[in-house]
Amino acid sequence: MPLSPSKTPELLVEQQGRIAVITLNRPERYNAISRDMLSELSEKMVEANKDPEIRCIVLTGAGKGFCAGLDLIGVGEGNIGSGDDNKGSNRPARQLFDLRDAPINVMWNIDTPVVCALNGPAAGYGMDVALLCDMRVASETAKMAAVTAKRNVVPESGGTWLLPRLIGWGKAAELYYRARTVEAQECLEMGLINTIVPADKLMETAMQWAQEIADNAPMAVQTTKRMMRMGLEESYDTAVDHLMVHLGSMFQSDDFKEGVQAFLEKRKPEFTGR
Repeated sequence: MPLSPSKTPELLVEQQGRIAVITLNRPERYNAISRDMLSELSEKMVEANKDPEIRCIVLTGAGKGFCAGLDLIGVGEGNIGSGDDNKGSNRPARQLFDLRDAPINVMWNIDTPVVCALNGPAAGYGMDVALLCDMRVASETAKMAAVTAKRNVVPESGGTWLLPRLIGWGKAAELYYRARTVEAQECLEMGLINTIVPADKLMETAMQWAQEIADNAPMAVQTTKRMMRMGLEESYDTAVDHLMVHLGSMFQSDDFKEGVQAFLEKRKPEFTGR
C-alpha cells in the first residue's frame, strides 16, 4: 500500500517503487522547519520504516536550500517545541521535554536506510538532519553551516554527538567554535558528504544509490544498519555476539536461499524480504 499523503503542503511525500522520497517544501524560507513539518516528518519516516515494501528513503529540499534549520520566527512565537497549546511561555518549569517522537530521534532509530540529496545549504537543525541520514549525495551548491554559536544556541539535535564521530574532535570543534560555513568540496574532503554531483544530476544520482540499496536483501541491509548503530556503544565481543544471533535466523530465510541460488545461476537476485 502506498504511503499516505502528507497532512501539510510543507512536506511532500512520493513513493517510487520501493523508494520513499520525502521533500521539505518551504522553498521561500529555504525549508526552515515549521511545527507542522516537524510532526509530519517524524510520522512519514516511521510510516516508511514500517512498510515492508519500502527499502530506502530519499530526503531532499525544494528550491535552492536543503534546510535553514528550525523556523526562528516560530521559535520566537513559541510555536515549536512548546507543547500542543502553542504557549511555550506557559509551560510548567518542571515538565520534562520529550524528544522520542522528534525527527532527530526517529531518524536515528529507524532501520530503513536514508539517502540525503543535499540540494543546497544545510544550517543548524538542517545540518543535524542531513548528518542523521546514512549518506549524503550533494550538489555543487551544497553547504554545511555550523552557525549555532552565532545565534547563542547549541547543536541540540544530535550534532555534538554525530559530528565528532564523523570527522573527529578537532575538525568538529573547528566548525562549531568558529561557527564555520563549509562549501561542498571541503565537506567532501572532511568526510561530511559522500560525493558531489552537478545540481541537475542530484536526484538522479540519489535515486540511483537508493535503487541499488533497494535491490539488495532488505533484512541484510536493515540489520547491518542496526548493528552499526548499536556497535557505536557496544564492546567488540558484544557486537559480534549480536551479529551471530541475527545471522542464524537469516540463514533460514528465503532471501538467503535466493541469494545463493542467484549467485550460482549468475543472475540478479529477486529478494522478497522473507
